[in-house]
Amino acid sequence: MEPQVAELKRTMEDTLCPFGFEVYPFQVAWYNALLPPTFHLPLPGPTLAFLVLSTPAMFDRALKPFLQSCRLQQLIDPVDQCVAYHLGRVRENLPELQIEVIADYEHISGVCIHPRYGGWFAIRGVVLLPGIEVPDLTPTKPLDCVPKRADRITLLEGFNFHWRDWTYRDAVTPQERYSEEQKAYFSTPPAQRLAFLGLAQPSEDPSSTSPELPFTTLRPKKPQNPSRAQGWLSPSVSPPASPSP
Repeated sequence: MEPQVAELKRTMEDTLCPFGFEVYPFQVAWYNALLPPTFHLPLPGPTLAFLVLSTPAMFDRALKPFLQSCRLQQLIDPVDQCVAYHLGRVRENLPELQIEVIADYEHISGVCIHPRYGGWFAIRGVVLLPGIEVPDLTPTKPLDCVPKRADRITLLEGFNFHWRDWTYRDAVTPQERYSEEQKAYFSTPPAQRLAFLGLAQPSEDPSSTSPELPFTTLRPKKPQNPSRAQGWLSPSVSPPASPSP
């Protein structure tokens, strides 16, 4: 790994990993090569970016403390705002760099399986570093976690039609799963989740606005036919609406 990439990765890991996140570097060109031009990121191919994932530990290390600290504020999307807060800390720790972020909730994603966590993780966003180009960064071939066709069919059917029972997440034997509390939290209707954790939510003020996210976002051009949109990381499958990350 190039020294500059290794140093930036270390800074991001020091910022995010203690709170249950993982980061992986890649070139914008690798992403663009998987998708039609409509979905390409408008940056030079060698531009450095980092994929940000959350592991099962994020619930206890990041989300619950964030909700405790914000209990007197009006929260619209607690998980998204928690992720935004931690990605904002990346910007604070790298003030000399231009940083743009694409958050997971701005795109449609297909089913992904982690080699260590199975389906018990979530793609939270991408940190883009315009102006930093790493043409010699070597791509890492992803592990084929579900190599058998029959298992892939079972996975896709579970993800699309039976996601409420959580079983698709065990497509591979995970090292760690969501805790029972975490599963119950994400199975609870959003309006009742803070009460589930014993946190009081202030009365909604019609004049209040959603807190400003601490980063700018870069949105690819929208397709002419949204119904034909493909996922930004795994374009083969589009998920149904799900109460869990």
